[in-house]
Amino acid sequence: MEHIALYRAWRPQSFRDMVGQQHIIQTLQNAIREQRVSHAYLFSGPRGTGKTSAAKILAKAVNCERGPAAEPCNECESCRRITSGAVMDVQEIDAASNRGVEEIRDLREKVKYAPTEVRQKVYIIDEVHMLTTEAFNALLKTLEEPPPHVMFILATTEPHKLPATIISRCQRFDFRRVSLEEQTDRLRQISQEEGIEAENEALQYIARLSDGGMRDALSILDQIASFTGGHVSYEQVLSMTGGIASEQFGKLAQAILEGDVGQVLMLVEGFMQEGKSADKCMENLLYYFRDLLMIQMIPQADKLTDRVLHPEEYKEMASAFSRKQLFQMIDTLNHYQSEMKYASQPQTLFEVALLKLCGIPREAGDGDRPQEAAADSAVINQLKQQVASLEKKLERFIKSGAAPAAGNSGPSKPAAPPAPRMSSAAKIPANMDQFVASKGSPEFMEIQRQWAHILQGVKEEKVTVHAWFMDGEPVSATDDALLVAFKNNIHRETTEKPANKQVIEGVLHSVLGKPYHLVTMMQRDWSASMEGSAQPKEELKLEHEHESKDPNSKPWIDEALQMFGEDLVVIKD
Repeated sequence: MEHIALYRAWRPQSFRDMVGQQHIIQTLQNAIREQRVSHAYLFSGPRGTGKTSAAKILAKAVNCERGPAAEPCNECESCRRITSGAVMDVQEIDAASNRGVEEIRDLREKVKYAPTEVRQKVYIIDEVHMLTTEAFNALLKTLEEPPPHVMFILATTEPHKLPATIISRCQRFDFRRVSLEEQTDRLRQISQEEGIEAENEALQYIARLSDGGMRDALSILDQIASFTGGHVSYEQVLSMTGGIASEQFGKLAQAILEGDVGQVLMLVEGFMQEGKSADKCMENLLYYFRDLLMIQMIPQADKLTDRVLHPEEYKEMASAFSRKQLFQMIDTLNHYQSEMKYASQPQTLFEVALLKLCGIPREAGDGDRPQEAAADSAVINQLKQQVASLEKKLERFIKSGAAPAAGNSGPSKPAAPPAPRMSSAAKIPANMDQFVASKGSPEFMEIQRQWAHILQGVKEEKVTVHAWFMDGEPVSATDDALLVAFKNNIHRETTEKPANKQVIEGVLHSVLGKPYHLVTMMQRDWSASMEGSAQPKEELKLEHEHESKDPNSKPWIDEALQMFGEDLVVIKD
């Protein structure tokens, strides 16, 4: 006897035989009972979910000699002939090979004629999304107002490619993927009827491989049963489909977790020696790490995993990875899976992907390490307390420092600015006597004549340094040093910074022809020295930056520097 493939031999012949589409079956049966059958239906959904089978069952139900009935009898002449495809009034058209406008015009001509063998003409157009735009336009009018004896059933896996004008003229039914439980039960029933001994784990794995398509599941079962002589085991399913056993995946995941590159490469070589392809291994790994993520995030993930059959055994493995780590692993594998389509050496690319996984650092995610999270929270609270204590001390210090300044001012004098600057005798150069004696030297006179060129040179080198340096005025010079007095202390301090000082000394060397060391001090200290003070005062005194009456003073620059810092302020001339 000629062998018939399982998916053909066990194709549903009545609504009760269909698996997993109860919402559609009940709607169609109610429409037949109440004689409210539509003239056009659109069946959409993934492959192998029963779209074409449902269309043929519907055609038998409306044309059954004992009906129309909610279930075709499959015994009358009409039902048997429709099942065998021998009725001219029930036609199944493949739109992939009959996609042109001429075929649709021919169909329109035939639609006019009354059925000759059965009660109603039924046109089943499979893969209808393959029709051309012109063919769709030719079908529109007929689909909208067909003769009363005609029914159209359109089937497609890609409904988004259909024109909206076609969809709006049909009753649409979306077929869903068959659940794991329904598939496993159906496979078990067929195995018993066919005399195939199949392990429950093998049937579960086949159901997971089929991705919700009953036809794919039966094709895999048929193939493995032929190879094994009627006995289907989990190991044989893995061997035939190129899958990775959960134990092997566990070893590989452990090696990746430990960063053991040598072990990872040895396991990959073992997969290749077993005849597994690199692209299939990559696909399985992607599913496995996705399963670990599901196990970690969802307490009861038994029906949500694609490759792991017993999620409870992998909870410890799932908790060993952080969520962020699993996200990065899935993203990396997905990237290399796309690249593998164009790779001439898929195994090498697979190995590179696994080495990338070994380099992903372990980071604690939300709720990954509660003890460490609690410890971090305690440290943060401690730091907050320390910061609060320092803020209180700083506030007391500011208040105590501002009191003398407030006391020295008269009662009618307005409140002083809140940020006084300090000047100290320690900022007066050590060789002050030499600078006082050299005030009128020829070298200093030459520097005064060249001062405008010096400022221009500094501006060309760095405009921000020029903005601070122009507040200064040369007051004296020795053989190797130039003394510049500043009215504003913040300008003097900024000029003294090593990087800025280096720029100015470089310009001095370039303009004056010899190296000079830059020395700075405050203008008031220089004036005091010129008045004959032997020793500058050692005591500290508070003075405000903006007491200077210099018209060139720009207090808003100082405020900006205080608030934002030197690196973030750009001064434009």
